[in-house]
Amino acid sequence: MRGMTLREKIAQLVVVPCEGEPRSSRSAEYRKYLHWVRDLRVGGLIMMNAFENGSMRKDQPYGMAVFLNRMQKAAAVPLLVGGDFERGDSTRVESELKFPHAMAFAATGDTSLSRYEGEITGRQARAIGVPWIFAPVADVNNNPDNPIINIRSYGENPEEVAAHVRAFIEGAHASGGPVLVCAKHFPGHGDTATDSHLDLAVLGVDKARLESLELVPFRAAIAAGADSIMTAHIAVPALDQPDLPSTLSRAVLTGLLREELQFHGLIVTDALTMNGVAKQWTPAQSAVKAIEAGADVLLMPPDPEAAIDGVLHAVKQGRIARARIDESVRRVLAAKARLGLNRRRTVDPDALLDELDQPEDVARVQEIADRAVTLVRNGGNLLPLPKKAVASFLVLTESHYSTEGRDFAREVRARVPDARIAILEPSVSDAVFEQALAGTKDAEAVVVAAFASVAAYRGSVALAGGYPKLLDALIASGKPVVLIALGNPYLVRSFPGVSAYLAAYSPVPPSEIAAAKALFGEIAIQGRLPVTIPGIAKYGDGIKLALAPMP
Repeated sequence: MRGMTLREKIAQLVVVPCEGEPRSSRSAEYRKYLHWVRDLRVGGLIMMNAFENGSMRKDQPYGMAVFLNRMQKAAAVPLLVGGDFERGDSTRVESELKFPHAMAFAATGDTSLSRYEGEITGRQARAIGVPWIFAPVADVNNNPDNPIINIRSYGENPEEVAAHVRAFIEGAHASGGPVLVCAKHFPGHGDTATDSHLDLAVLGVDKARLESLELVPFRAAIAAGADSIMTAHIAVPALDQPDLPSTLSRAVLTGLLREELQFHGLIVTDALTMNGVAKQWTPAQSAVKAIEAGADVLLMPPDPEAAIDGVLHAVKQGRIARARIDESVRRVLAAKARLGLNRRRTVDPDALLDELDQPEDVARVQEIADRAVTLVRNGGNLLPLPKKAVASFLVLTESHYSTEGRDFAREVRARVPDARIAILEPSVSDAVFEQALAGTKDAEAVVVAAFASVAAYRGSVALAGGYPKLLDALIASGKPVVLIALGNPYLVRSFPGVSAYLAAYSPVPPSEIAAAKALFGEIAIQGRLPVTIPGIAKYGDGIKLALAPMP
């Protein structure tokens, strides 16, 4: 710190986004990253993914490690590199190890599995060069209409969420080397119905409710040694102004988190590009207000240079004390030292193969997905489905470019070689939907595997396009309909007439495989709901089914 100018200190509080893809040093994108790292001297990077043809492209871990090594070598001070590894490295990196979403872990009722995920995630993150894990999600999802937390949460029970949060943190810290974890999104984004990527969400509850629900997992995270806590772009009128995001609220960040909860680690904002903040404040304004509120790290300001200039101006004008900047810089540098970045800042890309995608870990992730499957309804004992049953299978994917449903279809065909399977996407014409409906005419039962996962800026986790109309028509036909939710477990609220309902909680391949195995009785179904489905099922419900007898 003694060797830093005031501007360089402020830059240490800024974390900018980048894609972990090797690029020519002459490319415009590479020069942009180099400018941020070498010239602006930002404090860190957050790994993001590019979108191609409307679908997220994940980077290769080897290429990401090479890119990050180049950035680390260009930096005067080692970079703090983070990533949203909520489902292990597969959240951002091409990986064979595809953990399901957090809610699936809660459905198993086994916190040791969350500890295991934390341990593996820590190992992966450190090997790639992304040792700051923006997980676990500590939000309590007790609002079925929440469009952005949903399956990213462990559920609606604050004590259960707290237990899994604690287990994940303990696992990450026991992963064999230093990593930082980040509980999010403070003070709790679960009971909101607005995606804060799109607009400011509001949590309209009193302080007593906050204490008994939202804050429970965060207290557990702090007790477990969480290294950082991420803010939420939500207004909490019980704590501050009704139109002020918690990210910019001194009452929330300093009064509640620092002073009342006694959190001494890094406070990092959620992305400042999100409309929950960016709609109302310029990059300079939001940066200044976040620092004033008590944040240590400014994550993804829309214009990093403007954010640094804004804070610098505020200090020179006396609005922000120099001691306040030093306080946050000290925390950032201390975090880098805990990671050992002052001794070694690069990783060995050639060692990645020995750290990632071990066969025994892939098998255990499949076991987690298997144990999570929850049978909510089984009218007429429809499940397990006999392999000789005359059934039609419809797969409702979320995008034309998605690979969703391929593993499910492959697993079904392995058991029923002549199965009639239609894989659909929401933007197809009414004629295609009519054709899919006609294809079920001679079926004794119809199985619908529906993908409805959480995505930023989507604003909903409902089925898209003509899917609701198609499902309603299937139910109206009088045929038994088996609905499988590969994602949003509340989906059945919109289709209460289905005969059977399975929740798998995630669109990842292991959950697709688990759903197919459960459908045909090849695994015991033992999951239980970590949430209440209004009008359908209570928290903790789940019909247990033993393995089907061998034919």
